[in-house]
Amino acid sequence: MSFGAPLLLRSLNPLAVAAGEDIPDAVTIDGVTLSRSDLLGAATSVAERVARAERVAVLARPTVTTVLAVIGCLIAGVTVVPVPPDSGTAELEHILGDSGAQAWLGEAPAQTHLPVVPVRVHARSWHTYSEPEPAATAFVLYTSGTTGPPKGVVLSRGAIAAGLDAVADAWSWTADDVLVHGLPLFHVHGLILGMLGPLRVGSPVIHTGKPTPQAYAEARGTLYFGVPTVWSRIAEDPDAAKQLASARLLVSGSAPLPVPVFERLRELTGHAPVERYGMSETMITLSTRADGERRPGWVGVPVAGVRTRIRDEAGAAVAHDGESIGGLQVHGPMVFDGYLDRPEATAECWTEDGWFKTGDVAAIAADGFHRIVGRESVDLIKSGGYRIGAGEVETALLGHPDVAEVAVVGLPDADLGQRIVAYVVLGSAATDSIEKALIEHVAEQLSVHKRPREVRVVSALPRNAMGKVQKKLLG
Repeated sequence: MSFGAPLLLRSLNPLAVAAGEDIPDAVTIDGVTLSRSDLLGAATSVAERVARAERVAVLARPTVTTVLAVIGCLIAGVTVVPVPPDSGTAELEHILGDSGAQAWLGEAPAQTHLPVVPVRVHARSWHTYSEPEPAATAFVLYTSGTTGPPKGVVLSRGAIAAGLDAVADAWSWTADDVLVHGLPLFHVHGLILGMLGPLRVGSPVIHTGKPTPQAYAEARGTLYFGVPTVWSRIAEDPDAAKQLASARLLVSGSAPLPVPVFERLRELTGHAPVERYGMSETMITLSTRADGERRPGWVGVPVAGVRTRIRDEAGAAVAHDGESIGGLQVHGPMVFDGYLDRPEATAECWTEDGWFKTGDVAAIAADGFHRIVGRESVDLIKSGGYRIGAGEVETALLGHPDVAEVAVVGLPDADLGQRIVAYVVLGSAATDSIEKALIEHVAEQLSVHKRPREVRVVSALPRNAMGKVQKKLLG
């Protein structure tokens, strides 16, 4: 039996399974636990059914079917197109048409026009496949579409392997860990980090279905993944939070973790959360480390193999002083291959010397720590000659006890160029002077020129289907 490139999912090595070296609780999801042998046998059965396909769609519900569908495709070298299970009709048609998916693998939405290939959980096959080359495409992941129709992000097997190895190094992640999370399986965080990561490292993974405080507390893991909303709810449930004290690491990502939530988690669990930064196009490029400092509001240093830099609008280097901000550019082996069938969009996001332009605005401290302050397109505010990141103003406002949600934008101003305006959802009843109090709060926390000139109290913020605030609808 011969394998070409190194195995992407190292812990599913058929030679180890054939030798009887099993992992009895390799994956637990949807109330079902599968051993390493179960996973390999069932997923290889899936591989046999799809081996002649080029690209298939997977309705990414948190089920055993989804896990086996993805692993089966990776074994056979077939590209996976994960589809959000709550996709509306227009989004679904766009993803299927744009990706060129030839069939659904496993579950399928009602009234689909594509053929459906079943996933049989109890089927087994021990056929062996040569490992596809690292340059082969593993996934086409669709972006959230905040600036137009979702684009297909093409990720190679080699990029995924490099990205997973880099975070395993940063977080000291080993086969002795037990990962717990309840994240969606159609994006990098839940699927690639949260499911393929354990299958590469060899650590069992428990998917809780929904990421509730009680489910996290009952899972008894060593390594926990969550988005800020998850950690905020856990911080509000002291009994559940205290059950995580026995964990080794709490990791937060996908959005900035409010500093008050960071501090409350540290108080209740004894753990300062690890924060990290990444995107569909790059996976994780920055992180605080298991063996390093955890600085609230900062996403750490480059992971193994990554270089970063920040540039102003003219392309000039920006000082690494922790305050000056610029467009973040990255270089590393986990960066994607481009947007599917969109050569112009792909070319626009790379510099002439080969760096990927993330579209995010960041500051870098002298010691290499990074702070993300928002998106260049909507979060870089130029007011009174200053360049201000909306994200740091939002972080300051979220530190006020009366603020539940906030979005900060720059609106046209005849005098300042742009004035800083904060749209705030209050967590408590409004008072007559709340707007003034919030402006003063920011002026005390940050430089005075970063304070909002106006605070508008609203009942809700406009969000897209992925839950991201649509700032272009504010103003």
